[in-house]
Amino acid sequence: MVSRRSFISKSAAAAAAIITPSLICCNFLQESKSPLNGKKVLYVWGGWMGHEPDKCRDIFVPWMESEGAKITVSDTLEAYVSMDLKKDFDLIIQAWTMGTIENKQEKALLEAVKSGVGLAGWHGGLGDSFRNNTEYQFMVGGQWVAHPGGVIDYRVNIIDHKDPVTKGLTDFDMHSEQYYVQVDPNVKVLATTTFTDKNASWIGGNVVPVVWKKVYGIGRVFYSSLGHVASDFNVPQVLEIQKRGICWACMSKYEPAEAWKQPVYKSRP
Repeated sequence: MVSRRSFISKSAAAAAAIITPSLICCNFLQESKSPLNGKKVLYVWGGWMGHEPDKCRDIFVPWMESEGAKITVSDTLEAYVSMDLKKDFDLIIQAWTMGTIENKQEKALLEAVKSGVGLAGWHGGLGDSFRNNTEYQFMVGGQWVAHPGGVIDYRVNIIDHKDPVTKGLTDFDMHSEQYYVQVDPNVKVLATTTFTDKNASWIGGNVVPVVWKKVYGIGRVFYSSLGHVASDFNVPQVLEIQKRGICWACMSKYEPAEAWKQPVYKSRP
């Protein structure tokens, strides 16, 4: 079902307000208006319900509306073909773990982002969707492959203190799934985590990206592997990072592409 009006209850909106952190929030550039003000956003949720996409919807949709965004909510991937994504939207937020996507739906999504529509998401809702679709994974910039030990204690390290998405934030601890992801070597990594050998002896000491941004064509793509369940957003940094990433991605059509190239493997002379 596709709805152009928010169906979030007042109680859900109140709950979202309670967990909003008193950090810098979305208006991190100290503009007079939020970057989301007036932006048209398609919020698509569904797939495996263990990641609580409905509860996460009830956090982010009211917040974006409070920032002045115009939200269309859909619980079907058919939204990717039933509307003109390039024309009708500035940003797509997808919270859809696993499942399958039809060729025409994937093509419409890929073409929209490549043309300049922003894309943002978190955890399995963006990084573990449509496991058979490699071009989709190429667009996102990474793919979940394991979370050794399941829900465990681990630390997230902020490694880019200049980028607006992570500026002013400090390292923090999580009790959740620690995502081991395979990653595009040219994403701009903003935060990482270091694995121990407790649950998989051969990966101890390996550093894996947690938060990144990239482009696909000229569209901005933002991803955070945090947010296994809605309560993970009770951690102030987790919610703040996601909000800022959404704000960054929503400006894809309105700001020039950032000049960065950070290949992991340097080319030979």
